[in-house]
Amino acid sequence: MSSKHPVVVVTGSSGAGTTYVKRAFENIFRRENITPAVVEGDSFHSLTRVEFGAAVKAAEEVGNKSFSHFGPETNDFFALESLFRDYGQSGLGKKRYYLHNEEEAAEHNARLGCKKGSGEFTPWEDVESGTDILFYEGLHGMVQGDYEGNRYDAAKHVDLGVGVVPSVNLEWIQKIHRDNAERGYDPEVIVDTILRRMPDYVKHITPQFSETDINFQRVPMVDTSNPFIARDIPTADESLIVIRFKHPRKFGIDFPYLLSMLHDSFMSRRNTIVIPGGKMSLAMEIILTPIIHDLIANR
Repeated sequence: MSSKHPVVVVTGSSGAGTTYVKRAFENIFRRENITPAVVEGDSFHSLTRVEFGAAVKAAEEVGNKSFSHFGPETNDFFALESLFRDYGQSGLGKKRYYLHNEEEAAEHNARLGCKKGSGEFTPWEDVESGTDILFYEGLHGMVQGDYEGNRYDAAKHVDLGVGVVPSVNLEWIQKIHRDNAERGYDPEVIVDTILRRMPDYVKHITPQFSETDINFQRVPMVDTSNPFIARDIPTADESLIVIRFKHPRKFGIDFPYLLSMLHDSFMSRRNTIVIPGGKMSLAMEIILTPIIHDLIANR
């Protein structure tokens, strides 16, 4: 952690809605006139799309049907920890981009003068100088563990960790619909991916939410008993948001104020407030703006 160069993380699994929270932070940064260094979690995968496909096939041939994007075999957690540590110490560090499509590839090839294709990575480059805060959004912002006898701990370098954690059936519904609509994947293929990822999900994704400072968990108020046949994603108005603060005093959370500002909210535990799903954006603005303001002011 560093009071001079804060590191802020939004972490959640694929389809959890981290991009939605990212937009809330972008609004805060714009209003508060904060210049962030933005880092995408995908950029710390260690395999290109082609390499990953080949690795999955090789793993299956030896009976491993749980090879996934969630574990240390396919991510460079040590480089991620190094970035958080280096930025906290100096405001500098190394980052790169994962190119999701040809449009992104063309943009970064023009910027960097390289020739990378969709599913590949740009070369490592320096984080832009003069930024106020490092903002990470992706799968592994609070990851901890061991790989090949070496310890990695990204979480210990994070000043504010935010988890985005829908109930698991809702998470699956969102992923199935997103990957089918936006990426054209067959639902059966998506379900196979979910099953293949499950061991790494349990081991490397869920433990992070015990380390985050704040968790936003969307819980549907409609029947999601069988997420694999759901025709629609439950709407915000069909949901409640459970907001858990690990240590409320750390950021001076004023629960009476939040209850007064968020209509129809209530406390379910001493560190947990529940709000209507449609109030999620407002809640994020009210909760996160003063925290970010203080992180910058205390630099």
